[in-house]
Amino acid sequence: MIPKPPFPRDLTPEVEIAEFERLKPRLAELWNALSAREEEPYTSVVIPSLTLDQSELSKLDAASFYEERLLFLLIRLRNPQARMVYVTSQPVHPLILEYYFQLLAGIPASHARARLTLLCAQDASPRSLTEKILERPRLIQRIRYGIPDPDRAFMTVFNSTPLERKLSVLLGIPLNGADPALSCLGTKSGSRKIFREAGVPCPQGFEDLRSEDDVVDALAHLRRLSPGLPRAILKLDDSFSGEGNAIFRYPESEDREALRQALHAITFAVPNENPPRYLAKFAEMGGVVEEFLEYPEGASPSVQLRIDPQGEVALISTHDQILGGPTYQVYQGCRFPARAAYRRQIQAAARKVGEVLARRGVVSRFGVDFLVGGVRGGGPEVFALEINLRMGGTTHPFLALQFLTGGKLEEESGLFLSPTGSPKFYRSTDNLRSDAYRGLCPEDLIDITTMNRLHYSHGTETGALFHMIGALSQYGKVGLTAIGNSREEADSLFTGALEALDREAAR
Repeated sequence: MIPKPPFPRDLTPEVEIAEFERLKPRLAELWNALSAREEEPYTSVVIPSLTLDQSELSKLDAASFYEERLLFLLIRLRNPQARMVYVTSQPVHPLILEYYFQLLAGIPASHARARLTLLCAQDASPRSLTEKILERPRLIQRIRYGIPDPDRAFMTVFNSTPLERKLSVLLGIPLNGADPALSCLGTKSGSRKIFREAGVPCPQGFEDLRSEDDVVDALAHLRRLSPGLPRAILKLDDSFSGEGNAIFRYPESEDREALRQALHAITFAVPNENPPRYLAKFAEMGGVVEEFLEYPEGASPSVQLRIDPQGEVALISTHDQILGGPTYQVYQGCRFPARAAYRRQIQAAARKVGEVLARRGVVSRFGVDFLVGGVRGGGPEVFALEINLRMGGTTHPFLALQFLTGGKLEEESGLFLSPTGSPKFYRSTDNLRSDAYRGLCPEDLIDITTMNRLHYSHGTETGALFHMIGALSQYGKVGLTAIGNSREEADSLFTGALEALDREAAR
């Protein structure tokens, strides 16, 4: 019999928050148990919902298929006593699961598959998965039915909002993510405040802006601070992947009316935005204005970290981000690891940020984006740009690396070593797309990867792995991570996989 939920769906905010707080220590207890002994029984409930601003999320094609990116968390089933409940908006094709299970090293695929409960909301509407689950009490009950022992279970999410908090309480298990009450620390405005507290340099600018007058005042003040500054950047507080950024070009005249007119001629990171709509979002969401730092040989790296339930800050990875779009502000992919010339600098700066967040009570994976400029005084200039208090575009490629190799990061060097001791490198993207890919089913992609020997090889510890395969047929879009024994080999494997896909799709 399916167990009844511990609370009604319409529980009061006071009861919800009190119960959420009561569940928090249970995550720390389970974390301590798993840290002491890896092969402990537990259940991971994965809710890969992109619970983000809907107007911003609408800019992302195939948004619901981004839920497939966290299938790399199947790595948790390497523990033969672990179970997983994975929920999606739309069904995951059986071949996609088989594709991942065959690559999961160290455990029979059939054994891992038996410990996975895959559930689906059967809802392709452009809303967050968590919203869909909360509308379906019987689906919530099925999730609870897949949890043998709620005292040894937790919920993993892409990002934490009050919706995830409510679902956590209804399931009676703690949330493995940032408390939604702390979400302000991960906005663009909150990021700047944390950087100042951590003593980490960030661009000159102003936060907590709302009205058009606020923005004009900030632009005028910024120009006074930096005479001759040619451009500034506007960022929506709760935007993601750079798609809420806009570039402002200073006019010759510096009077307020000229600034206001120039504000209505800003250039956007995505082509379907316009000034009135953007400024209306700015008034609703808030945002920041910053100087636009320009370097001929600049880089845009990021650092991913984790704060565990004990408050310990751990480095996960560094990446060089690949940016694109009309203003080169939109995240397109990444290379791992970040270049050695500044890797340790950004690691140290990110750790300072993590220590401030830990003191504030954050328990979460998170990322910090940086800009690295030219050399002055013998070393690169590093500026922190924003905190992503959630999983991000660099989370799942690193999970893929762990999933395939079973290796670990050497924190001092920032290199990832396979079990044989070989450093690993990769290039990854969510944005391989072509009209020629439309109509390719999962079966077709598996054929292409097999015929062209694109699979990851455990013998050579190199190869390619596709993700977001469900989006391929309808949207002509798929993700790819190529792993090599050097940066150059990873790039070569990535290019080779792309050429093979293009060649086969054109037939």
